[in-house]
Amino acid sequence: MFEFSQYLGFLLFLTILTIGFWLMFFLVGFVGYWITGASVEMIKEKRAKKKQEQSI
Repeated sequence: MFEFSQYLGFLLFLTILTIGFWLMFFLVGFVGYWITGASVEMIKEKRAKKKQEQSI
């Protein structure tokens, strides 16, 4: 049967795996949010520049 140290090792493995999964999930969401925001701001700046050039 299993010894207590093997059980603790398995729990440690599951803990590290779970923390890694949630960290990856958070980072993917954050990077996607960052890229989307940067793209929207770039489009707004291009539109403003084009509008300013047309008004001159």
